[in-house]
Formats: sequence, structure tokens, C-alpha cells
Amino acid sequence: MSNLSFLDFVVIGFGIFFLFLIGKYSSKEVYDSLDFFVAKRKGSIFLATLSFVSSEISAMTILGVPAVSFKDDWSYLSFFVGSAISRVVISYFFIPVFYKYNCITIYDFVGQRFSTSVQTTTSFFFFITRLFASGIRLYATALGLSVILGFDLATTIFFFIIVSYLFVSYGGIRSVISTGSYQAISFYVTGFFIIIFILFHIPINNLITMPELWKKFTIFHFSFNFKDPNIFILAILNGVFGSLASFSTDYEVMQKLLTLSTRKQSQKSILYTIIASSILVVIYLLCGTLIYYYLKFNSISYSENPDKIVSYFTVNFIPSPFKGLVFLTVLLASIDLPLVSLSTSFVNDVFLKFKKIEESNVISFTRKVMIVFALILGVVAYSFKNAQGMLWLAFEINGVTVGSMLGVFLLGIFTKYQGESKYIIFSMVLSSALCFSFMILNRRGITNIPWSSFVVIGTIISFSLPQILNYLIKTKE
Repeated sequence: MSNLSFLDFVVIGFGIFFLFLIGKYSSKEVYDSLDFFVAKRKGSIFLATLSFVSSEISAMTILGVPAVSFKDDWSYLSFFVGSAISRVVISYFFIPVFYKYNCITIYDFVGQRFSTSVQTTTSFFFFITRLFASGIRLYATALGLSVILGFDLATTIFFFIIVSYLFVSYGGIRSVISTGSYQAISFYVTGFFIIIFILFHIPINNLITMPELWKKFTIFHFSFNFKDPNIFILAILNGVFGSLASFSTDYEVMQKLLTLSTRKQSQKSILYTIIASSILVVIYLLCGTLIYYYLKFNSISYSENPDKIVSYFTVNFIPSPFKGLVFLTVLLASIDLPLVSLSTSFVNDVFLKFKKIEESNVISFTRKVMIVFALILGVVAYSFKNAQGMLWLAFEINGVTVGSMLGVFLLGIFTKYQGESKYIIFSMVLSSALCFSFMILNRRGITNIPWSSFVVIGTIISFSLPQILNYLIKTKE
């Protein structure tokens, strides 16, 4: 049975209708594949920044970050410090080469720098990374909303896939940018609302006299226990390498920046996201901490999955129609599943490398590819139904492949490597397989290698091994 009232559904209906108007307006200007893929590079810095934030934050932040601060503390923010550093690096080293090579997707760079086989391989690694990362994000969203709606998990996932396809399939990247900006604004509004709601319903004076609550504001863990991925050194390094790998090698995120007309505009946009994203992270960390305080003050015990805490609080304590506002925001957070980036990369980096089709058929073919990826994404999302600690699990899975991709990009940017492409592909496969093995062995208790080191391991191997192999083979010859 649904936990939403008629007024909640009115709010949700209005929000979705407004999103339809945005998507419909965006699709009017799509005339060819260049429009569909990069909006003819006539995008707005402001909209690109907001859309970038919506891709980065998503429902995983809205539901997962409060769960972290509710259960533990604010140590997630130390990861974001490293993430901010990575954006500066991307701005000054990665974005210039993407514009120099006139990339449609960022994998065009490694294709022109090395070979088509490296471009295709990197694109397939993106498919794997993005399907699993977005799959668990979709699962997190569906799990939370299934509690609010009273639907089962499978039905909620199916609902998301259908709605997402309808919103982005016609306008392509233009729809993604426009709806993403709308989503980002809703994130700020809802986060502020939850904070204000709680502060109006509890005595603020008690915050000062609750020592255990202040411990939850701990950001940095200064320790030499390298088995803990949240210690200061590892958190910063993981933030730098993890975000550097996730942003610079993930077309789902970078596609927004490639819609801007010049390199300088793109650089400004990613630097602006440091401020925009950090504000949102703080907002939702505070939401989790205040929810903990609210339950504690009212002597309410909560022992279920922490990942459900926002949904639980919304259903049981937030009145209508504001309950509908929270639902709408979580819905909007996953409404632009990575269908455009996945299908664009497949068409541009894989399919068109082996088979040519008429320009007039590119967009319709891309929309068909979206359907396939939507179905795959639904299956992947449902496979996580027994997972807990979704936020950290997403980072762990992401670390298996993105390090190998980052190493290849660094190889292309900072070296003059002209060796065999097969050495690069072998290094990518080897580094990912090694990190995946560590992840499995960790979960079985055989090893205890921090997941935060996966990206570093993968990057070092895929960057250095091709050069070593090329040198050894040439020396032998």
C-alpha cells in the first residue's frame, strides 16, 4: 500500500510534468547526431555545471550520504577534499587534450592517440564500470522509493527505467543537460527543507549538550591503521585518484563539459563544481546527523538497514505534501540514468568504427541501443537486492576498472608512448582482474587490501606496464 497521500501525488505529478516540458523543449533543437551527442558545443556554463553536479550527486548521495553520517560520521567529507584536488588536475591537463583532439566522446582521445582497438577496449571498460556503478545507484533509489511507495523492488526498478528512457531518448545530451540542471536545483531545495524541518521540531540547545552527536561531526581520522579506508591519508588519496579516474575517464560525467564551445569554458565549469558539489555534500551529511539527533531526542530506536534511513524518516515523520517533495527529488535524482552516455559511446566508439550508417539513421539507431542498455541496467540493479552499505560498495566496484582506464589516459597525456596497442590492452585487463581478485578475496576474509587502493594499483599497472613491456621487447629484438 502506498505511503503517499493525494497531495503528495499532486506534487510528484507537477514535478514530473514540468520535467516533461523541459525534455520536450530540449528535443526541439535536435537535428542531427552532433546535436544529439554534444549539443553542437553551444552549451551554457551554468547549466553544464549543474548537470555535472546532478550526475555526480544522484540518488546515491541523497540516500547514501545521510546513511553514512547517520551510522558513522562526516569522514566522507575527507574523500571530497581529494575529489576537489582531482578536478583541478582534470581542468588543467585532461580537458585541453579533449578539445585539442575534438572529441565527441572522451574515448576518441585514446583512439586517436593510440589505436581504434584501445578506444573500443576503453569504451567496453566504461560500459562495465557505468552499468555496475549506475546499477547500484538505481538499486539504492528503487530501494528507498519502494519503502515510500509501498511497491516491490522489481516494479520500482522497472518504473525508473521506463520513465528515464522517455525523458532522455528524444533530446539526447540536450535533454540530459536540461533535466540535470532541474534535478540539481531540486537537490538543494529538498536538502534544505529536511534540515529546516528537523530544526523546527527539536530544541537546538540540546545539540550542544549531546557529546555523542558532536563525535558524528568528525571529518578526519588521523591514524596509521591502513586497513581502514577512512583514515586521513587514504581518504584524501582515494578522493584524488578515485575522482580523477571516475571523472576524467567516465563519459557519463564528462559529456556535459564537452557541450561547451571552448576549452576555457569547460575548465571553468568543472572548477565551479567544487563549490556546488561541496555544498550539497555538507547539506546531506547534516541531514543524516540531524535525523540521528531527531530519533535520539524522541527516544525512537532504528535498527534496520541505514541505507533506508531517509526513506524511513520521510514516511514516518515528514507530513504531506512535503513527503511528495522528497519522493520527487529522489525520483529526479535517477531520472537520467546513463542511457545517453552508454548509447553514444557504443555508437561512436564501437559500432561506427566497424560499420557505417547514414547520418539520418544515427539518432534512431542510438535510441534503439538505449533500450538494450536500459534492460541490462535493470537486471544489474536487481542483482544488488541483498547489498548493504551501498555508497561504499559503489566506490569499491568502481575502483576495479577505473584505475586501468586512468592509467591509459595518463599514458596518452604525459608520455610519448608509441608502442604496441596490445600491451595497453593487456595491462588494462591484468590490472582490472587483479583488483577484482582483491575485492573477492577481501570479502572472503582471505586478504584485507583497502578498496581505496584499487584505483592506485590499477593506474600504476596500466600506466607503467605497457612502457616496460615495450622496452623489454624492443631490447630483446
